[in-house]
Amino acid sequence: MAHADPITTEVVRNFVISCAQDMNAALWRSAFSAIIYEGRDSAVALLDEEGNMLGQSTGVPLFVGAIDACVKLVLDRYGDDIHPGDIFILNDSYLQGTHLHDVTAIGPLFYKDELVGFGAARAHWQDIGAIDPGSTMGSTSIFHEGLRLGPTRIVSRFKRIPEWYDLLTRNTRLKDMTIGDLNAQITAIRTGERRLGQILDRIGSDTYRAACANIFEQARLLDREAIAKLKDGTYTREGYLDDDGVGAEPVKVALSLTIEGERMIIDLDGSSGPVEGSINCGAVQTGSLLRLAYKTMINPDRAITGGSFSTMEVRIPEKCMFNAKEPAACEWYFTGLGLLADLMISCLGEAMPHKATAAHYGDSMVAAFFDMDPERGQWISVEPTAGGWGGTVGQDGESALINLVNGGFRNLPAEVYETKFPVRVEEFALRRDSGGAGRWRGGCGVVRSYRLLDDCFGALWFERSKTPAWGIKGGSDGAGPDNDIVLPDGSVEKPLKMRAKRFPKGTLVVTRTGGGGGYGDPRARPEDEVLADVLAGTVSREAARSLYGVAVTEDGAIDAAKTAPRRQEAASD
Repeated sequence: MAHADPITTEVVRNFVISCAQDMNAALWRSAFSAIIYEGRDSAVALLDEEGNMLGQSTGVPLFVGAIDACVKLVLDRYGDDIHPGDIFILNDSYLQGTHLHDVTAIGPLFYKDELVGFGAARAHWQDIGAIDPGSTMGSTSIFHEGLRLGPTRIVSRFKRIPEWYDLLTRNTRLKDMTIGDLNAQITAIRTGERRLGQILDRIGSDTYRAACANIFEQARLLDREAIAKLKDGTYTREGYLDDDGVGAEPVKVALSLTIEGERMIIDLDGSSGPVEGSINCGAVQTGSLLRLAYKTMINPDRAITGGSFSTMEVRIPEKCMFNAKEPAACEWYFTGLGLLADLMISCLGEAMPHKATAAHYGDSMVAAFFDMDPERGQWISVEPTAGGWGGTVGQDGESALINLVNGGFRNLPAEVYETKFPVRVEEFALRRDSGGAGRWRGGCGVVRSYRLLDDCFGALWFERSKTPAWGIKGGSDGAGPDNDIVLPDGSVEKPLKMRAKRFPKGTLVVTRTGGGGGYGDPRARPEDEVLADVLAGTVSREAARSLYGVAVTEDGAIDAAKTAPRRQEAASD
């Protein structure tokens, strides 16, 4: 049996990560749609021949923990009928867990006629043939949401299968963009095969496999050691989503986390059953989210591999919004995952007090615009919006940072946005006073305003007004989201969720995302830090006085006479 020494194992560990980064670079540089090449709504992975994760790259971290399941689905369907040059795709919400826009492309990696692994690239396709262009906010069935594919071979031995390409282009409003993005995903896979061959030329496939086995075993050992150090017990949390997108009732999300020696058991019993709206989520993606929350707190500096999470057991009730079954709508599957992540991190914070953190704003908070015009043809803009993260010991929460599930996702620069779409970005700024007050305050959300330069459709999906980012240890909650749609006649609408609606030229859409929760007593925050917040525009003079007990003059100085009594009063409490 081949052996890989520690040095070779480390070389392979870093090589597969570098390989995945090159794959992602190829995807971004080749993609046709801005949501991929600018927004980075994608993820790539390098896996072994059994579908176990080896290397992944930045992008949407929520995707990475589910890609291995997609490769195993291909193996289950095609078995030995997999050949050099093949490409498979799938997007079924009940198999891979996400909405239908997220198409996973998978290709086998061969070295000297031997299957040595798989490359995978998942990317968001802008239009998949749903009832509305881009993302629909009003779906109540998977059959409203577009083309659904199980594991499907679309390229055989390097040759396209024309019937499948014809099917794809007949089910999208953006034909060239869709095929361009698919070709970019295939390019990423081909890049992975070429790069993997370079390390195999040096060490051979047997030594490579031995190094991979070492990597998996190290991950298992590190996870067991980390869990064993935690305090045994059961920790529970719950919260509520605003609604399911079509009704008005709040939707319950519940989680219990049990530590038993080296085992961690996560149970979602108590969460809502399937809902009518489109916030249902497949079990595979729910498990991926829980892996992400786990990784945020436990061994975050170690890459995810096929050996990770061996200590973690996930239990999801059969009839649950996080275990979607046909025909449940899944377009906004990630809505509940943001709250679920905060709940799990909060539970882990009890077991790991030195890492306890307040909640973050927790939703993608999407603004979308689209229309068909003679010059552009069909245009679609869909982008998430950054917000505030929670404070923790020794550190304020980050402001204007994308939510946890989206990770490396980026908003479109205003210059790109205004070049591609008939929309002007009139404001992009921090939202003052949106971060929860605390010894370490929550980060601020943002204000992003869009002026419509032509008549077009607009849609919104903003969440977490009923359970905003909570503070801990005496810190205050962050502000929830808030939107204004100012029509040309001066009238104002204030929707958080809104299915596509046509608006006239000149309409101003002002979106405001939530802030993060605060950590600790606000009156314990040093006066100079409060003053710096006021001068930076993140905290108003009024909030500095009422929440922190620090009086700041109009010319930007601390009024010691008015501050001292308020701070002394807080200290005596």
